Amino acid sequence: MKRYQVIILPAAERDIGEAYEWLEERDAGAAARWYNQLLDVIFSLDVFPERAPLAPENKFLKTEIREIFHGRRQYKYRILFIVNENEVHVLHVRHGARLAMGEIESAEE
Repeated sequence: MKRYQVIILPAAERDIGEAYEWLEERDAGAAARWYNQLLDVIFSLDVFPERAPLAPENKFLKTEIREIFHGRRQYKYRILFIVNENEVHVLHVRHGARLAMGEIESAEE
């Protein structure tokens, strides 16, 4: 079975940090559980990352961008990533209620 190296890029690290801080202000225990489970989901991408569907952002890029979800209800987040030969690059972690990147301009019109 092929394994990929999972790399969390700085933008995704910032996204995760901001989400964690927001959750921690409301419920520190829930924030810690969310964070640990998020990392479990992210690092599960080391095996068969192509199982995740293409993200809506894919139509704006030349590289395939995929998404996998973590959490439920108001704590649902989209993990956006690309797959290279032997690596998975986590680009962003966005709250599920946010518009897809690139849809902002069309939504404001």
